[in-house]
Amino acid sequence: MKFTRKASANWKGTGMEGVGTVSTQSTTLDNAQLSFKTRFADGVGTNPEELIGAAHAGCFSMQLSFLLNEAGFTADNIDTAASVNFLDGTIVSIELNLTASIPNLGEEKFQEIALSAKAKCPISRLLNAEIILTAALV
Repeated sequence: MKFTRKASANWKGTGMEGVGTVSTQSTTLDNAQLSFKTRFADGVGTNPEELIGAAHAGCFSMQLSFLLNEAGFTADNIDTAASVNFLDGTIVSIELNLTASIPNLGEEKFQEIALSAKAKCPISRLLNAEIILTAALV
């Protein structure tokens, strides 16, 4: 399968005083606000690290679902939270915190499939950062 997804950004002004927006092809984000405050302090809008976290959590959850189905399981629920850790101008790690409810799946097999999802997730493979997974079967 091959496809292209598009997004765009606009920025006006300096890094600290400037303002910008991001938009996605799907229009889920449509001129969403970016600014220094939304990235490095508290402000209204989004930021690149938050968007990467959302993309990673979503991609990982979908990958996990596919791998579970291949193994004969269907999740009742998959919750993945991503924490993107930024240090001195670099994203150094992303922590994925997974909680899932999957009928008839044992802990050992769950951990195996979750680690495989982490390795196979396209966003995981894209990023040049340590990816830390904590997985809990509930």
